[in-house]
Amino acid sequence: MSLGTEEGKKPKSGSTSRYLLALIPLIVFACIALAVGKVMYDQEVHGTDISAIPSALIGTKAPTLALAPLDGSNLPALTDSAIRGKLTLVNVFASWCLPCREEHPVLKELAKDGRLNIVAINYKDTGENALRFLGELGNPYNAIGIDPNGSAAIDWGVYGIPESYLVAPDGTILYKQVGPFTATSLKEGLYPAIAKAQGKPIS
Repeated sequence: MSLGTEEGKKPKSGSTSRYLLALIPLIVFACIALAVGKVMYDQEVHGTDISAIPSALIGTKAPTLALAPLDGSNLPALTDSAIRGKLTLVNVFASWCLPCREEHPVLKELAKDGRLNIVAINYKDTGENALRFLGELGNPYNAIGIDPNGSAAIDWGVYGIPESYLVAPDGTILYKQVGPFTATSLKEGLYPAIAKAQGKPIS
């Protein structure tokens, strides 16, 4: 009698398990949809910049820089001495990155700003392609270090490229820009960070 009862329960238990397993993908999809919906809502209603991803490194010392130079660029290697004592923008770029190409004219204009020392981490690129990129679009950098396997990018907490970090003369990371600079990110992000670093009023 007891055996019959247990056998009668087994199909029900198996059916419930299959039902719960079938629900898992729906639950995961619902969570993703909610997260994406919140981002879109914040962007549309509150004007949130989805590229403004916070970095745990802001307010801390920049990771050590000891990257080999880009051969053929006639620029020094990217080491700690290349940024020490200077307000520096560290830009992560690659020749294969289309947004990097779009951002490059902005970097060339920033290079004219006497307040900034602009250097670069060339991410998972080839020397030949990087040189062609700079030859075609111009060079805004005072030093370039190559990062062929992406290890330096990991140290800097890079999400995607282009990506830029404003580093104070004492080596503290002040600001991070994920994605290419835009008129808005310059006005609301980088320029105020530069002014603050120099102890000037933020207009």
